[in-house]
Amino acid sequence: MELHSPAIRWPLVHTYSIVARDVETGQLGVAVQSHYFSVGSIVTWAEAGVGAVATQSIADPAYGKLGLDLMRAGKSAPDTLAGLVASDPMSAVRQVGIIDAHGRVAAHTGALAIAEAGHITGDGFAVQANMMLRPTVWPAMAEAYKSARGELVDRLLGALDAAEAEGGDIRGRQSAAMLVVAGENTGQPWKDKLYDVRVDDAAEPLREIRRLVSVARAYIHQRRAQRALEQRDRAAMNREFETAARLIGDNPEMRFWHAIGLLSIGDVDDGIAILREVTARDRNWITLAMRLPAPLLKTDSATLERIRKLA
Repeated sequence: MELHSPAIRWPLVHTYSIVARDVETGQLGVAVQSHYFSVGSIVTWAEAGVGAVATQSIADPAYGKLGLDLMRAGKSAPDTLAGLVASDPMSAVRQVGIIDAHGRVAAHTGALAIAEAGHITGDGFAVQANMMLRPTVWPAMAEAYKSARGELVDRLLGALDAAEAEGGDIRGRQSAAMLVVAGENTGQPWKDKLYDVRVDDAAEPLREIRRLVSVARAYIHQRRAQRALEQRDRAAMNREFETAARLIGDNPEMRFWHAIGLLSIGDVDDGIAILREVTARDRNWITLAMRLPAPLLKTDSATLERIRKLA
């Protein structure tokens, strides 16, 4: 097939990726790494309760948008991909992986995808890669995903690591992205996104994407802590805040809100102790605490005076 000039206007996103569904939670995810700037802005598409799409090679982002539209309308992943490929005069240069909310998968590697290129579909996942150093990249991804345990996000990360261990993109590394959505659609997509992190340009994008996933997970635990606070479940709140603080590393944010939560339920001594620890590094946290409105910091004037004296 002879390429026509319009093809060069499409993003040249040569890469490796995985789309998958967790059978227990219904979560859907897509993860990718490439030697291409901001790969996540092109390749990764997912919608809770609908499906996930990875569109790459000489990529047409419309595969992501239209793929989700068709699956939302009730089409299976195989039927969706077949229709998209059939209507695309440049399908020979495309590579796509699709999974729907029922775990049905499909993948396409065009005949003109740059070697080494190929894909594997399995039970609830598809891996695809092009412009790879070796033809063992996507089989390694498939085996890593199938043998991994834990949350979907962790298994997706494992597949990316396996690809890189096999040589990955022949050009090296530059960017990575992770998008995981809930199993059920709430109609509020900002709530349905569990992980939506990107590394647009970095020397070690997979290392950085793991760090960002850890930070994103910290905020998931913070939200759980806030729900426990609303229920006045002190043990659960402490447990979730402590997990969040461990995951976020040197950032004092979780410790600060843990202190505020303790103060709000009347556990003043423990709250002040944590706040003292946080403000020993930066007294601006005291200023912030004093500025919090009553819905965020429910306490009395005596406690406010103790906070003020920390400064």
